[in-house]
Amino acid sequence: MPLSSPPATPAAPLKIWDISPPVDEQAAVFPGDTPYSQRLHFSLAPHCPVNVNSITMSPHTGAHADAPLHYANGQASAGELDLAPYLGPCRVIHCIDCGPLVLPAHIAHALENLPPRVLLRTARAATQSWASFTAVAQETLALLATKNIALVGIDTPSVDPATSQDLPSHHQLLAHGLRVLENLVLDDVPEGDYELIALPLRLMRADASPVRAILRELAPHPHPLPAGARA
Repeated sequence: MPLSSPPATPAAPLKIWDISPPVDEQAAVFPGDTPYSQRLHFSLAPHCPVNVNSITMSPHTGAHADAPLHYANGQASAGELDLAPYLGPCRVIHCIDCGPLVLPAHIAHALENLPPRVLLRTARAATQSWASFTAVAQETLALLATKNIALVGIDTPSVDPATSQDLPSHHQLLAHGLRVLENLVLDDVPEGDYELIALPLRLMRADASPVRAILRELAPHPHPLPAGARA
C-alpha cells in the first residue's frame, strides 16, 4: 500500500509595514496649501441609510506620489502615470541624521545589486513638518539614475528643501524619468530589501495623488540554492 505524503505546511504570512502617515486635520501641508477638512454630507438616520463624507485636501497630503505635472507644464498628471514604478522590489537605505541633504556618500554603502526602487530613511522618527527636514541632493538622484532605478521615496515632505524656488531635485527626477514618493513613514523599517506597493489614484488632472504605501517582506525562495550558488 503506497504511503501518503504528509500535508503541506501552510506558508507563514509575509510581514507588512504600513509606511503611510495618518491623514486627518492634523496632517501637515506646505504653508499656504489646502489643509485637510472633512464634513458629513449624508448622515445615517431613519430617513438615510448611509454616512457619506465630503473631503477637501491637497493631493500632496500624507504619503503621496508627485506627478511630473507638479513641476513641469505639459507633463503627465497623476492619472496618466504608469503604475509599474510603484509596485515591486525596493531597497530601504538608512541615511539617518545625514543633515539637510542626502549626499551620494550617505547611500554608497547600499548600492550593490540595487532593485528598481529606493526609499531613503533620513530620520529616526519621520517628520511631516515643513519647518525642518532632509531633502535629496541633485547629484544623489543623478547617481541613482545610473543604477537604472525607476522610483525614489523619502520620509520627509519633499526631495527639495522647503525654501527652494527652482526645485533642482524635482527637475533631476524629470530629466531621468524617475518617479517619487514623499511623506513616507519608515521609522520601524530595517535597512534592506522589500516589496513596495504604493499605487496612485487615477486622478486625471491632478499634479499628485495620495497613496496607501506599504512594504511587504520578500517571499523566501521556494527552492533554496546550494551553498555557494548564485541566484
